[in-house]
Amino acid sequence: MAQTQTTTLSQANCRKVFVQRDFSEGGGVRFGTRFPAELEGKIDRPLFDYTINTLNSLYAEAEKGSCSTYCEGCMACLTAYIIYFCAETHYEKCLKKVSRFVHEQNEQVWTKRGLLLTDPTERGLRVVEISLLTEAGPGKGEQLQST
Repeated sequence: MAQTQTTTLSQANCRKVFVQRDFSEGGGVRFGTRFPAELEGKIDRPLFDYTINTLNSLYAEAEKGSCSTYCEGCMACLTAYIIYFCAETHYEKCLKKVSRFVHEQNEQVWTKRGLLLTDPTERGLRVVEISLLTEAGPGKGEQLQST
């Protein structure tokens, strides 16, 4: 029996692809949906689209104003913001949903293909970082060019 062997690099030493924020619709957290050429042949476009679109909808839900979020703000003012020691905000709850979604996607989809999705909150909500665990990153002095 022939066994296939793949080399997995640590996340720090592997090649990375970044999906940038999309500011075309304002300042809300939204990531671009353009499929990176570096992922061609590594993951199907519909899976990539599903992940990015779900992240975008989760962040849209977090930023949506509702009666409960306004009441939350009023209670914060009335209690001199002490309420935040006792209760999570709507935004914090949505960020936890994002973290769970990223974790589930990594387990079910991304790591099986030699890729790792990093939670955007770990990158300051600036990018979605995708690590290519089977490809070495640039060496010292080299820079990865992206177009």
